[in-house]
Amino acid sequence: MTNLTKVVGERIRFLRKERGLSQEELAYRASLHNTYIGQLERGEKNATIESVAKVCVALEITLEELFDDKETHSKVLSFELEKIVRLLEGRSKKDQKAVLMFIESLIAWKDNE
Repeated sequence: MTNLTKVVGERIRFLRKERGLSQEELAYRASLHNTYIGQLERGEKNATIESVAKVCVALEITLEELFDDKETHSKVLSFELEKIVRLLEGRSKKDQKAVLMFIESLIAWKDNE
């Protein structure tokens, strides 16, 4: 599938997980099949406008919010990276630097195993 299909799928997955929903719960709320939700999230299916609208209603977001790229880049961060960023946003610069140093040390250690 196209890069856009994958980006939209990753965005749906991120928003679903952020809301603590399973694929089955999202599918139920959107009146779609749960395997279809999985296919959308993996970028295996091109969604119809109607399906995208149903997913947005189920996630309680607008179409604009689904396609909003706050950092104006085409790559969507993984759920885990988004969570790390959100955890660090409210921290002091000193705390952010300490976490960065820890992560860099951990990666260096892991690379040298």
